[in-house]
Amino acid sequence: MSEASDDTDEELERIRERKKERLASGEGSTLSDGAGGGPTADTETADTPDEPVHVDGQADFEDVVADGVVLVDFHADWCGPCKMLEPVVEDIAETTAATVAKVDVDAHQGLAREYGVQGVPTLLLFVDGELTERRVGVQGEGALRELVGQHV
Repeated sequence: MSEASDDTDEELERIRERKKERLASGEGSTLSDGAGGGPTADTETADTPDEPVHVDGQADFEDVVADGVVLVDFHADWCGPCKMLEPVVEDIAETTAATVAKVDVDAHQGLAREYGVQGVPTLLLFVDGELTERRVGVQGEGALRELVGQHV
């Protein structure tokens, strides 16, 4: 397990460093080098946020998922796998044309119940307000990029 853990730690550190460099340089929402693999700057649009949107209730949730491609991360602060997934979803928000929304299941239990979230992390993909995909558990960056890329 230590070798896999080291690989995960290196990947997370790589993502963090790339994001810090982009923020420090003032670079917008494009990747000049295409790092990270998969669809990136070429599918970027100016009207999607470069960081996850934190949902604040039912009405806010409905507004966020209404248009475009939206990856929703149902998470909890106490959840270890959620923390592992956090830099990946941040990178997806920053480098793809999809909006990424985060829903704290402890603060928004009604939303979690409505969407059948029984474990965290749970990722839901909405396209123009319609739920199209559901993934439970930690997902690799490549798998999430592919999932989003199919719909943007």
